[in-house]
Order: sequence, then C-alpha cells, then structure tokens
Amino acid sequence: MILAERQARIEAQAEALAAKAAASSTEVTIAHLKLMIEKLKRELYGQRSERTMRLIDQMELQLEELEAKATEDELAAEAMSRQASLPARARGRPVRNPFPEHLPRERIVISAPTSCPCCGSMKLSKLGEDVTETLEVIPRQWKVIQTVREKFSYRECEAITQPPAPFHVTPRGFMGPNLLAMLLFEKFGQHQPLNRQSERYGREGIDLSVSTLADQVGAATVALAPLHELTARHVMVAERLHADDTTVPILAKGKTDTGRIWMSIGAQS
Repeated sequence: MILAERQARIEAQAEALAAKAAASSTEVTIAHLKLMIEKLKRELYGQRSERTMRLIDQMELQLEELEAKATEDELAAEAMSRQASLPARARGRPVRNPFPEHLPRERIVISAPTSCPCCGSMKLSKLGEDVTETLEVIPRQWKVIQTVREKFSYRECEAITQPPAPFHVTPRGFMGPNLLAMLLFEKFGQHQPLNRQSERYGREGIDLSVSTLADQVGAATVALAPLHELTARHVMVAERLHADDTTVPILAKGKTDTGRIWMSIGAQS
C-alpha cells in the first residue's frame, strides 16, 4: 500500500514536471516567433528607430533565458520520468548545423575488444564505425617571447657588434602584434572598456593596468593614423555619403551627468 502511494506520488510529480517542461517549450516557441517577426519587419521596412533595435536586443535576451529555463525543466522532467518508469517527452529542437569543414579534426579511436564477449573467439572483422563529433575549444594561452640578441667582439679591432632590437608598433612597446590587435578589436569592435579587459586579464593571471592599456591604445592610434587618413580620403571621393543621423547623448565638457547635450551625427550630400 505504501509503495503504491509512493509510486502514484512520483508519477504525479513526473506528470507535473512534464507539463511544466511543455509550457516552457511553448513559451520558447512564442518568444522565438515574436523575435523572427520583429526581425522580418525590420528587414522589410528598414531600420525604423533605435527603439526597435533595443526591443530586438531585449527579446533576444529573453529568448536566451527562456531556452535555458526550458532545458532545465526538460532535464528535470526526464529525471523524474525515469524514476517513475514513464516515457520521457522530448521537446522539438531545431536541427543543428554541421560543424564547419575548416575546423581541424582530432581523431580519437576507442580500442575495440580483442575477443567476443559471447563465444570468446578472437577472429574479428571490422564492419564499419560510428563517429561522434564534439565541438571543443583550446583556452587562450599567454606566453612571453624572448628575443635574444647576442653580442660579439672582434679580437683584432675589439669592436662590439649586436643585432638591432626587435621592432614594436608602439614606443616602449612590450605587446606583440596579436595581443595589440586583440586589445584594439575588443575596445573598438566589441565595445569592451579597458577596465573590463584589465579585470579579465587579471583573472587569467596577467597584471595589465588600465593606464597601461590606455597608453598602448593611444600609441597604436597614432601608428594607425596614416591608414585612417588614407581610408578617409578614399571614402570622401564619393559624390554622396550616407550616415546614421540618430541622436547620441554625450557628456558636455566640464559638466555633470545632468548637463548632457545632444549631438546629431549626419552627413550632407
């Protein structure tokens, strides 16, 4: 009697979790459809306003949270269904795209048994193989490159010779080109402030202060100025330029947060 009541209670909990997982899946589907509708409207009618972009960003964030919550509910329902000996209900998922072909493949072969577990025979013939692909990443690694410049002296004239020091893009530079490019791309391409980059590097065991990073950014900006001027001259040759005229709030020089001014970015043909 007690076992029957416990089994009934477990089955009821499993059904409740399954219903919750189904409701979460429905919420994900609705949120996904709303997001697709907003994106299609934007593609059809063009960029309407900055508010639309903020709305789409917020909807993407909500969809991300709903999908994570739906997966949690689904796993909980599956665990309870196994405990209650009930068939699990998997929610429909979109078909995942195959991994890009340009990614290197590392082949790990699991050793096959040397004998048959049924009859013990050692006469085996390969019928084929099943390949399971798992996407993996190699964590970022920091290293120090030591450029050694040996000194030599000539015995006859006692002159000392040594190769020149390695070239650095920035004066007093100590960053390699890859690190410098990553720093600039994070700041200007991914809009990551230097203080956040400095904190992330610190968690990885690299102490780079904000002032040090800012010094390197300023020096790199000066070094890239000729390329910027060349690009600007090429762009300005066009008869007509199109730009976004959305107003951007900026902080007036010498003012507090309440003293904001508005700057309109535009271009005249």
